[in-house]
This record gives sequence, structure tokens and C-alpha cells, in this order.
Amino acid sequence: MIDTMIGAVFKGQGRLVLEARPVPRIRGPHDVLLAVKGVGICGTDLHILEVPPRHPASVDVIMGHEFCGEVVEVGSEVTNCRPGDPVAVDQNAGCGHCMECRRGYPNACETVFSAPVPGFANTPGIFWDGALARYIVVPDYMLYKVPATIPWRHLAITETLACAINALRKANPRAGETAVVLGAGPVGLLLIALLKHSGTRVIVTEVSPQRGAVARKIGADLVVDPMATDPKDAVWSATGGKGADITIEAVGPLFDQCVALTRFGGRVVLFGHDELARPQVPPAAIVRKELQIVGVFLAQYTFVPAIALLEQGVLPMDDVVSHVMPLDRVLEAHRMMRAGQALKIVIDPSN
Repeated sequence: MIDTMIGAVFKGQGRLVLEARPVPRIRGPHDVLLAVKGVGICGTDLHILEVPPRHPASVDVIMGHEFCGEVVEVGSEVTNCRPGDPVAVDQNAGCGHCMECRRGYPNACETVFSAPVPGFANTPGIFWDGALARYIVVPDYMLYKVPATIPWRHLAITETLACAINALRKANPRAGETAVVLGAGPVGLLLIALLKHSGTRVIVTEVSPQRGAVARKIGADLVVDPMATDPKDAVWSATGGKGADITIEAVGPLFDQCVALTRFGGRVVLFGHDELARPQVPPAAIVRKELQIVGVFLAQYTFVPAIALLEQGVLPMDDVVSHVMPLDRVLEAHRMMRAGQALKIVIDPSN
């Protein structure tokens, strides 16, 4: 096997650089060496590369935290996969032993939240070397062996789908209800598809005409451009002046809009993660409507259903994954996503 590889390395102050790195090696009995087959570029990656950053990261790490791969080599005590297996990766998998895991919250695992920055997950591609390179070593408990029939470009964003399923469970949609999804980015689009499968009418707010068109294609009943139409007017008109049963925030700073759009007794699900957002929401606005407010963070026992849905092929994954690009075009891919010229880009480091 080769001794060096090219990785996309975070250098701080918005800089991402392609440079040669040693190929990682197995060091422990539960280590697994993967040949990376797909890496999703995430909004978190874009936040890390902003100046000032909207998400912390360690300087000089290889980026890439949404990924899948093929097993190349396993440690002496690995039993859940073997060389040649295709695998999905839960990059924030709980240890299963700490008190938070035992309480049923692997997404608050004490091992996961041992990052250099308190309050953040110790995720590969953010605080230690990730997958924007040809190879990566990860512990076996992060891996799910999957059917070989699932395309790599879909498998690369299994974690994104697992997080969306976590949000769907929190929203608890019921047939005939109306849901509003704020934002038709990759997560928003997955949520639209999941909500439609639940028998829910879906209204979407989205400023991008291209994303709005994709939202319509995959089943949104109404798409509202908030720059042209007041979302509250549109939602009130569509619901007979009552508001939405469910509002899901998939952007980051729009909590106040969620409260305004949701009917009495409705559910507000906060998915978008923006560390700099400071919305002004009077508590009385929540009290008067008896709103249920819930946050969604990472996946929570949702990888198995995510993989099942990918295997069944029932979700519009090729509408969500708009581009597959080689590693040497990763800087171009970031520019495209910032400019709104792509939805979800998957990088193929093996190409």
C-alpha cells in the first residue's frame, strides 16, 4: 500500500489546503482502516471555514466528517466487519458505557463530548483527522456493515439522513397534519421526503429558486420565497388562519419565525445549528400557544432505519446529492456550495 496520500487540511482562518500526509495505520485491536469512497460536504464544514468561524475546529486536521468506505484492514479484536465490506460511518457514535449512553442519549455521550472545545463533539474531520483523503482509521464501533447495493454517493450521507430521522421522530407527524420546513437545503429536502411519507402536507420556505424547484419535485405542496412573500401570510392562508401543526427549523437563526408560524399546541423542532444565532423570542409567545419546543442534535439510534431506507431506495437521494466530485476539486466544491450552485456535494477521494 502507498505510504502517503493527499488530504484536504484545515489551516485556520478560512483556509483549506491540499497537502501530502502519511497514510494512517492500525494501532489498536479495535481499529479499522477504510478506503474512503465518499465524503459529504456539510454546512458545518462551511461554518468552520468562515471568518470568524461559526463552528470550532482544530487546525491542521484533515477535514471531512460525513463519509463511508470499504474496509481494508481490521485490528485483532474487530468482529463487526472484515476486509472488503462496505460500511456506513457514525462519526459520533456513543461509547455505550457512560451514564448518558445508558440513559438513552448516545448523542450526549461523554466520550463523544471530549473535544478540545467544551460542549462540542470530538468528531473526525473537525477535531481529529477526517475522511477528505484516500484512507482513514476509525474505531470499529462507528461502523455499520451495509448492503453492497447502496450507491456510495448515497451512503456517504447516511449520517445526515439519520439526523433527519431523529428530527422526524421528535416532530411526531400524524397523517393529515401540516408541517412547515424552513430551508430546502440537503437536510430540509430529506425532511420534506420523510414528512410526505408520513402523510403530512408540507409547506417549505426557501430563498433559492433552484432549491425551491427541487422541493416541489420531491413533493412539497407549497414553496414560499420569504423574500417575496411573508411566510406567515402564506402559512395562515394555507391553514385557514390556524398555523402549522409542525414547524422545523433547518437553517439556524429562524426560531422566532418558527414560533410565529406554529398553531396553538403545535410542535417546533430546531435542527439548524448556528452558534452565532441570537433570535428574540418573547417567552409569552410560547406560553400563549402552549408550544412544544424541541431541539435535535446528531443521530439517536437512527442509523439502522436510515440504512434500511437507503436500501429500499424510497427517498429521492439523487435530488439531494447534486454533484460527485474528485478530491482535487474540493475547493471548487466549497465555492459552489457557498454560491448556492449545488445542494449536497459528495467528494470521492478514490477518484
